Order: sequence, then structure tokens, then C-alpha cells
Amino acid sequence: MIILAVDSSSKVATVALMKDDKLLGEITLNDKKEHSIILMSIIQELLNNNNLSIDDINGYVISKGPGSFTGLRIGMATIKGLSLGSNKPYVSVSSLDALAFSVSNFDGIICPIMDALRNSVYTSLYKGEYTCNANTDSNLPIKLERLLDYSALDIDELIEIIKSKNKKVIFIGDGVDKYKDYLIDNCPNSYFPPNHLNLIRASSLGEIGSILLKNGECDDPNSAPVYLKKSQAEREYEQRMRL
Repeated sequence: MIILAVDSSSKVATVALMKDDKLLGEITLNDKKEHSIILMSIIQELLNNNNLSIDDINGYVISKGPGSFTGLRIGMATIKGLSLGSNKPYVSVSSLDALAFSVSNFDGIICPIMDALRNSVYTSLYKGEYTCNANTDSNLPIKLERLLDYSALDIDELIEIIKSKNKKVIFIGDGVDKYKDYLIDNCPNSYFPPNHLNLIRASSLGEIGSILLKNGECDDPNSAPVYLKKSQAEREYEQRMRL
């Protein structure tokens, strides 16, 4: 099975090709270019470099968020179009799951944080090295157990939740760039991965998504991204309506 995985939930655009359990290639750009302009060209470049065409793809994986409202819509529309046009299934995976998967061997709490502005982060909590039987209803790989549902939290609220766990914690994601010093000062037993792991990788999405696709799972074409927060336009509109 050949899988094409895409993430555009942040300023990063990342695309990966996987064949069964092997990563064929990955392109990750972290230069704030518009996803609508570069995403298809990255996909085509990766296909060309592997002597493949879109007809060779057996399934697609896309990030469902949380993250950038515009980026998520562009990525989801791109993969839905490719999926419908080729009559091949697609599945969506949380960007937080993909971040946590990159450090799934950490012996403690895994806490992905994505900057959600206004002193808040998109986040969840995970336990690594989780083993489960084949009948589990979890859609995560066997190395992860989710301890907290996907959330948009004030950074201080998140710190209090983590302190209550009384365990060491590793923070990962673009929120680390903004809050690392604050977390070091206010959250005991904090750990941080190498900087390159703070970028969501399409290969992590692809590895999670390939498990779902191989199990026969796929998304409904009408499925929507998971935003967790209202857009700025929605907040401003509601504020005007209250005046």
C-alpha cells in the first residue's frame, strides 16, 4: 500500500510518501509560504522523485487539526479532491497525535503544544509505551495512550493540570518556541526534544494513518477539520453582535 500524507495545520508544509512500513520520501518546508501556492507542487515533486504518479497512490492521510484555520482548510480540500478524483480513501489524523508520536518512547507524560495565540495552546496529554490488545477501540498506535482530550487551554491552566500528575513531562510542538523559558520556570521536571522534532512531520501522520487505512477505516467526504477554537472573524462578529 502506497500512502500520501500531508500536513498544513501550521506554517509548516510537509508531505510524505510511504510504502507499507517504509518511508519513501518526505519534504518539509518551514518558511511561511502560502500553502495554497506550494502544496501541490511539493506533492508533485515528491511523486516525481519516486517515479510515481497520483494513480499509484492507494490512500491518503491528512491532518485534521487543530491548527491554522486557513492551512487546515487548504490541506483538507487538497486531499479530498485527490481522494474523490482517484476514488481512493483518505483518513484524517490529529496534528497533536502526530507530534506525540514523534517522542512516543519518552518515559513520562508527552505534551504537544501548538500556539493558539492569546496566551493559550492547543494540547493534549499522552502516555508513551502503551500496549493494548487487538480489540482496542483507540485509533492511536500501540505506543500511545491519550490521557486528555484535545483541548485549547490557557498555558497556566495546562501547567496546573500537569503538576497534578506529578510526573516528568516532555513538551513538543511550535508552542515550545514561545513558552519554553516559562515552562522551565513554572513546570518542574520539564523536558524538551531536539528542535527539529517540534515541527509536525507528514511521516508521523502517515505512519498513524496507514494503520487506520489498513484496518479499513476512512473518513466521510463531508468531514471537517477540528478547530477547537472559534476563528478571529467569528469572535469579532459575536463581539459586534453583543454591542
